[in-house]
Amino acid sequence: MTDDVQAYALIGVTLLVIAASFMMSGRHSSIGGFFDGHDEAGRPPGLWTLVLSQVTTWIFARSLLNAAILGYYYGIAGTLAYTAYYASFLTGWLFVDGIRFRDGAGSIHNYLRVRFGRVGVGCFNLVIGLRLLSEVFANLLAVGLIFDGLLPGTHAGQIAVVGLALLGLGYSAMGGLRASLHTDVMQMLVFLVVFAITFGALVSLDGFSFAAVLTAPGIAGPGPGWMLLAVAGLQVFSYPAHDPVMTDRGFLADRATTARSFLHAFWISALCIFGFGLLGVHAGLVASPGEAMQAVWVRLFPPAVLICLNAALIISALSTLDSALASAARLAIRDMGLAAATVANGRIAMALFMLGGVIMLLANVTNLYAATAVSGTASMFLAPVLFFNILGTARGVPLWSYAVSFAASFGGALLYLFIEAQADWAMALIGGVQKYTALFWICAVAMIVGNAAFAVGLALRPAASQRARAARSA
Repeated sequence: MTDDVQAYALIGVTLLVIAASFMMSGRHSSIGGFFDGHDEAGRPPGLWTLVLSQVTTWIFARSLLNAAILGYYYGIAGTLAYTAYYASFLTGWLFVDGIRFRDGAGSIHNYLRVRFGRVGVGCFNLVIGLRLLSEVFANLLAVGLIFDGLLPGTHAGQIAVVGLALLGLGYSAMGGLRASLHTDVMQMLVFLVVFAITFGALVSLDGFSFAAVLTAPGIAGPGPGWMLLAVAGLQVFSYPAHDPVMTDRGFLADRATTARSFLHAFWISALCIFGFGLLGVHAGLVASPGEAMQAVWVRLFPPAVLICLNAALIISALSTLDSALASAARLAIRDMGLAAATVANGRIAMALFMLGGVIMLLANVTNLYAATAVSGTASMFLAPVLFFNILGTARGVPLWSYAVSFAASFGGALLYLFIEAQADWAMALIGGVQKYTALFWICAVAMIVGNAAFAVGLALRPAASQRARAARSA
């Protein structure tokens, strides 16, 4: 089977999934259905709708490729590092439970607004807005890379990106979050089928050994992979809070259903991402010097399996695109209040975010992990909120503490962005260390500075209160 035939087969599978998505999405004109995922009777989604939606929106094309690429270069350490990010479902539940069920806030925005005012919410909006744009951008990029690889020398990648953007926006705008929940379930079931076929083909290969892949060093050595695992260990405490695709689903159902949905989403998604990462790990074991991972896959698997592998990537891209657009509408209209809470305005917000993601493609960034690393670092200003406010029940943290935490995290994210771009001043600043080692120290400093700012702010609060009382009595 030639690459042309594989490409046309993949296009056929993609169009079938999109057609099914259009049929299942429906046209929801109610505010509750579009922004909150309620059905026609006003009921919230059930447990397994939430679970499958959470899993498929977090096992997106960028994540699958990241897990495989990191496994290819850094062996089992690289795949474990990316899998560790899926513990975000556990820390995400801590955020949701504390904010929604203990403090009674209707959203993370409301929670931050009460404690840190408009400045606190503005910092949060900046980070999650960039996160949603990167979700759109990175998944479209992954689709473009797939079709460029199958049909090199053509404009297949660009055509696929534009086509998927328009069609994905089309069915997403019909029904908002309710449509996203419906289509996520179907897309996840299709993903599980094609992933099972792909993983079964992997373990059936001559020479495949679980013992070998579980100890594989990768073609570049395991050191950077272990550093990435340490980075994930730091970022996981804040990462879920800046991803509304995850947290939006924590504000839909009752407490028990929500808790179970996060727990099930954790183990299912972690197993899937780890299993897909093994495709990259094994490819690294059998690669020839200088051989690309995708070239190894072409050599190892028959065309039918390659179609399933690429279909898994494209289906996961679709599921994340519609969820990111639904969250973007909720963010812009409901949480930020940029326009009246109408379905029409929600659709306009979706279109603008999709346009923004397409524009980001013009930057010609091809490192898919960079977007994860940058946004994950920027989100670390929220870790002290979890430790001090949500788990520690602190009250009265001064705004300057929050601002210092944000400056440290966002500044670290910008620094890593320049490191990825290999800016001379940034490379000189880190002294030539490997970039993931630099990322670990950036995250460690952001974590230390942010938590220290909160601790000092709380420690100084009694003294400030005493001075205020003395001034009033005088």
